[in-house]
Formats: sequence, structure tokens, C-alpha cells
Amino acid sequence: MAAANPAQQLLAELTCSVCLDYFQDPVALDCGHNFCQACISVWWEGLKTDFCCPECRETFSQRNFKPNRQLRNIVEASRKLTLESAKEPEVERVCEKHKRALDVFCQDDQIPMCMVCHLSRDHKDHTVVPIEEAAEDYKDQVRSHLEILKKEREEIRSFKLSGESKSQELLKQLQTEKQKIVSEFQQLSQFLKEQKRLWLAQLEELNKEIKNRRTEYVTKLSEEISSISSLIREMEQKCQQPVREFLQDIKGTVSRCKREKFENPVAFSSDLKWRIWDSSQNSAVLVTIVKKFKDSLSSRQQLDIVNMTLDPDTAHPDLTVSADQKTVRLGCTRQALPDNPERFDTAPCVLGFEGFTSGRHSWEVEVEEMGVCAVGVARESVSRKGGIQVNPEQGIWAVEGWGDQYWALMSAEQRIRLSLSQAPRRIRVYLDYERGQVMFFDAGHRDPIFTFPPASFAGERIRPFFQAGVSVPVFGVLGTVRLTLCP
Repeated sequence: MAAANPAQQLLAELTCSVCLDYFQDPVALDCGHNFCQACISVWWEGLKTDFCCPECRETFSQRNFKPNRQLRNIVEASRKLTLESAKEPEVERVCEKHKRALDVFCQDDQIPMCMVCHLSRDHKDHTVVPIEEAAEDYKDQVRSHLEILKKEREEIRSFKLSGESKSQELLKQLQTEKQKIVSEFQQLSQFLKEQKRLWLAQLEELNKEIKNRRTEYVTKLSEEISSISSLIREMEQKCQQPVREFLQDIKGTVSRCKREKFENPVAFSSDLKWRIWDSSQNSAVLVTIVKKFKDSLSSRQQLDIVNMTLDPDTAHPDLTVSADQKTVRLGCTRQALPDNPERFDTAPCVLGFEGFTSGRHSWEVEVEEMGVCAVGVARESVSRKGGIQVNPEQGIWAVEGWGDQYWALMSAEQRIRLSLSQAPRRIRVYLDYERGQVMFFDAGHRDPIFTFPPASFAGERIRPFFQAGVSVPVFGVLGTVRLTLCP
């Protein structure tokens, strides 16, 4: 295996792993890793505990870092050394045709040339300036562009840091939610076990009591049967005696035959039945609660694949909705349509006919485009009149596409450019109302496109949103968009 380039090794040691550039005001964490002070501050923004190292993921209880002045000096020295080593001795260039020094610059053809070329028939009517003056002018232009590029780089870095920080926060929230769910199910399991133990113990007590009462009842009846059987045998023997003997104490004999009628004792009182019924009712109540809980979980796991249609009453007059209400196209001629309250009058938008106040739903949109389109969901109360802004602050969660480029529309000031391997031609929109989630997928390759942060719909109806619009001319012709809802 080839050894690593020493210069590359040195550059790696002097580069921040967050912004991937030379350290600026480097600071060291307790774990030994170094970062730019601004980078680690943004990474930890909003955290109050569990401060995590972006490189080794070790967590700290306090927000603590120390300036690394030695590393800062090494970085500065390395930057100067790199700049000096990059400078090459200037090679004197000469005109290939006349072998003379390139002393002037032709502004018409934008090329350096020698004085002989300047006096030639090809350039004698052109505007020519000294080459040093032209170099300064173009250096000023390049420096101006360079400043713009640097600002754009810093802006992208801030997006990157902000995105990483938000993802860290979302992952932490997800872990907290996971722990909460595990804890709640453990508590539920413990509750069910405890209830099972209590009710089985109650049933066991009832079981013992029933057996004891049964024993007492059977014993009492057995004694009574034995007493009657003894009396019967005595009377049968009495009847077999001779007449004179039989009549001896006949009054007492008859009296013993007239014993009191036996009253059947209460063996199992109604209180036992009520106690058994009460136990069964409690059990039934718990079973019902658990069943509802299971049904609730099942309903949350059910995904409604919507056969979506468009609502022509909301369509902008420049939009043409097909007869089957499955396709919308931006036309060149405005239609004479009534300006009803629900119709968009400025932005070329249309809403889906279906709306949702609960559940999980999904639908797909096929995009055939030359211009700009946006696909997503919107609140029922979204503004329909005048100019609208497509972002969650205005009640619209959507991704925007133009050609092979796609953006997530976060706010009026922020549009996140999405890194996609290829532009999706069929987009799946996913809505989880209870969780406030809106997600987008490439339906053809099943790749995720973007997921918005959780929102609160507060019971308001949410409807599919479509925009088939134009932002810039394409080769002098206004771009049009055709959106088709997949069956």
C-alpha cells in the first residue's frame, strides 16, 4: 500500500472536521479533538447538556473547550508556507508569431499581444491598453467574484452546520421518544402483570371460600340424611312389633314421625355470584382497554393510499385541469373562470379535492416539466388571493423542482438545495397527521427526498398542494409544467 503524501497528512491535521477548512481560532475538547471555535459553538447551539464531540461522539456534561494557541500558530505558519510554495517564478511569455514580449492587451479580442500585432491590420482599429493595466482591471473583477464566492461558501457552511445541528437535535428528540415509548410499555407490562396477580389472587380466595361452603353444606345435608334414615329404620321396626307392644307409647312414636320439615340451608349466597360477576366485569374492562390500545396501534400503522383528484374550483385561471381531474397543465391563455373565494388568483396553484384531519396518507405525482413546479400539502386556510409564499410559515409544506434541481422551501429566506443522485419523475408525498410529519420520496427508486421538521396541524384540514408555475424564460419560451396524479 502506497504511503500517504506527507503534505496531505499535514493538511488533514490542520483541517477542521466540521467545516473541512483550515482551523480558525482552534479550540480543544476534553477528548483531545480540535475544532474551529465557531464550528463547535454552532454544533452545540441549543444544547444544555450531553455536549457531543462531532468526531468521536464522546459526550460531556458541561460546555467546555480551551483555545489551542499552539495549533493556531502552526496553522498560520502552514498557510504562509503553502502560499509561498504555490508561487512559481514567472515565465516570460512572448508572441508566438513575432517572438516579441506581450506588452499590450486587446480589449476587443481579450488577448495579450506584442506591439507588432497591435500595429497589424487585424488589430489596428481595436482598443488596446498596456498589459499591466489590463491585468489590474481583470484582477479587480476576479477579486470581486472571489468575495462573492467566499460569501457563498460561508453561507453554505452555515447551512451545513445548521443542518448538522438540527439533525443532532432531532436524533436526540428521537432517542428521548424511543426511551419514553420503551418506559411506557414497560410500565404497561408491569401494570398488566400486577393486575393479573391481584385478580388471580382474588379468584383463588373465592375458590377456597366456595370449596369451604360446599363442604359445610354437604356435611350438614349428610347429617340430616343420616338422621332421617335412622328414624325411618326405627319406624319400620316399630311397625313390625305385635299390636300390644306397638301401641306402647304410640303418642311419642307419632310425635317423632311429625318432625319439622327440613329447610334447605343457603349454600352459596348471592354475594359470591356478585363477587364473581364483579371480577369478570373488571377483567372485561381491562380486556376492552387493551383491545382499544391494540386497535389504536394498528390504526396508526395503517397507511391510506389515496386515489387523489384535483379540485377545479381552487385552480388558477391559467391552469387547465383534465376531465378526470388527474392532470393539471399550465396554459398560455387565461380561462374565463369565476373568481370564487377558494380559487387562487395570482399564483398558478391548485389543491387536491381530498383533505385530511387524521391518519396516515400517501399519494404519487408524476412530473413532466420545462419550468418550475412545487408539490406538497397545505392548510385549508392557506391564502388563495394575491401573491403567496410557499413555506411552512404560510401553511404550505412543499418541495420545488426545476429541471434536475430540487429545493425544500423552508421559509421566505431559506431554500435548502437537495442533493439527489437524479431528478425524480414520480414523487410520493407522505402525510402523518397525528405526528405532524410531511415526507417526500422518489417513487421510482424509493429513495427519500426530504422530511420537514414536525409541525402542529391543530385539527385543521390538510389538503394536497400543487404549483405548476414559471420563474424564468427557457430559451426565450416560458417554461410549462404538467403534473399528473398517479392512480
